[in-house]
Amino acid sequence: MTTSIGVVMTEHIVAGRMTGPLGQQKLEGERLRYPVDADETEALIGVPSSELYEILASQITPLIDSSEGPVAAIGVAVPGIVRNGVVEDSPNLAQIKGIRLAEKLGEVLESKGINTPVHVLNDADAVAAGIAATGGHLDRLIRVWTLGNGIGYGRWPQSDGVWEGGHTVVTLDPKERYCGCGGVGHIEGIMGHRAMRLRFLDLEPDEIFANAKKGDQRCRDFVDLWHRALAAGTASMIHLGGPGRFYFTGHNTSFLELPVLRGYLDVMVKMSPLQSYSLELLPADDGISILGAGVSAMRAQSW
Repeated sequence: MTTSIGVVMTEHIVAGRMTGPLGQQKLEGERLRYPVDADETEALIGVPSSELYEILASQITPLIDSSEGPVAAIGVAVPGIVRNGVVEDSPNLAQIKGIRLAEKLGEVLESKGINTPVHVLNDADAVAAGIAATGGHLDRLIRVWTLGNGIGYGRWPQSDGVWEGGHTVVTLDPKERYCGCGGVGHIEGIMGHRAMRLRFLDLEPDEIFANAKKGDQRCRDFVDLWHRALAAGTASMIHLGGPGRFYFTGHNTSFLELPVLRGYLDVMVKMSPLQSYSLELLPADDGISILGAGVSAMRAQSW
């Protein structure tokens, strides 16, 4: 039996503890959340990194204190390019760009008497790991798109590479400049929650999709573009990595119509060996990400 802590920091911070044999770990006890109010979605924007370390530690410490046994590892999932414990870039949480998160958080925890190793990973990779662990499929290739403020692409097993699928170029239109990283033509610049709000200054994303169903042509055209962008990104991953199952999760999956997405994929993926792909919608669940962060931290101990 092993115990680990999983923490996910995106628009908010959630943390939980899991126990069990590696590959069969399950969440136990309560999940902690910052901020407590689920409707507050911008509480972390602009918070200095030094304060984020303390906030993260405040979520981790009570979970360790209430654990019946020793905690073997702490996994922290964040958006952006993460390698060797360093957040090399994070357009949606700009203040953590360049920080040595594993090292700095470890120092804060050590000052509180906690010497558990910290493993940092991309948040979408944590979702993929959580899906694999939930289904008992840690030996299988798992790929997932997370649809939220940003667009994440997660993969399990994790491997060397950047894997910033949300910044895949899906259009050559020079006017497509809504991506948070500043790049032109990115999938996140079309599908990201922030990007949609910038594009439609007079409408919220849920209003865009509701108006499209009522027949508003401007909104219908965008909803079509939104699905084509996701199809283009998925088709690129199929052509690079082969067919298989793709999962879709995140708070904006309510906008996704799988038959529409599949229709666009059918005309983008034509080579017969690549057509055995499948698509599955998953409800947004922080528990999957928490589990994936903890499992990844445990696996990192043996890599």
